[in-house]
Amino acid sequence: MAISRRKFIITSAGAAAAVGVSLSLWEAGELIEKRQTLRIPRLPAGFNGLRIAFVADIHHGPFTSLEYVERMVRQIQVAAPDLILLGGDYPYYKARYLAPVMSVLGGLSAPMGVFAVRGNHDNLVGASLVSRELEKNGLHELTNTGVWLKRNGSQLFLSGVDDLLTGQPNLQRALHGTNPDDPALLLCHNPDFIETLKDTRVCFAFCGHTHGGQVNLPLIGSPIVPSAYGQKYTYGLVRGPTVSAYVTRGVGTIFPPVRINCPPEIALLTLQSPA
Repeated sequence: MAISRRKFIITSAGAAAAVGVSLSLWEAGELIEKRQTLRIPRLPAGFNGLRIAFVADIHHGPFTSLEYVERMVRQIQVAAPDLILLGGDYPYYKARYLAPVMSVLGGLSAPMGVFAVRGNHDNLVGASLVSRELEKNGLHELTNTGVWLKRNGSQLFLSGVDDLLTGQPNLQRALHGTNPDDPALLLCHNPDFIETLKDTRVCFAFCGHTHGGQVNLPLIGSPIVPSAYGQKYTYGLVRGPTVSAYVTRGVGTIFPPVRINCPPEIALLTLQSPA
């Protein structure tokens, strides 16, 4: 049967669009392991080689199933990191998604502990509710507080702050108990907070929130990044005004639930002193 050129073009375009959508939805479910060595200024000698698993933006809900989160937990446990950091946004807006995802995250364990902060979705669900679920499932909350980590005869301070947009980040409270020359790692959900940092105790930060833009186009980059600083904090190792940060692409998605050239990730990070 003959087919007009116009109809062929329309049909081909529709088929290409359908394939593109299918591939982007498939990529949203492809959880990769991103391995990277980070050079940390003033890192105590005993923490050289420390292995961290860092994830954020799980967003359990209509687009991120519990089975997917369970797969993430299994992958992290197989990787056997020394320390696990959770960068916030555990449910997708609704409170009914909170308890199930926290129960699954409770399966995480590491020799030096599992530490978490809240993100904007968490505070919208209810800060106190999220805090209770973290505690209930053995996940140590670091929102506006910190802890001393000890390893190989050295100590390093690990701190965290509340979400920049929906909470009240308080870095001075987070660093309480440290001296001016003590190096501290910082866990914060929104990387825009890095632009406000002036405290020299913070030597490195771990952030989420931007999802890598979810879409990364050649020559253009990510058209939409939830940041006041354009594409600066989209993904990866970023230098702020006074400190560097690793910004993860995240695990889940928000609407639209697609990822193009921006797969979700488990960041497996090894700390090293500067060469």
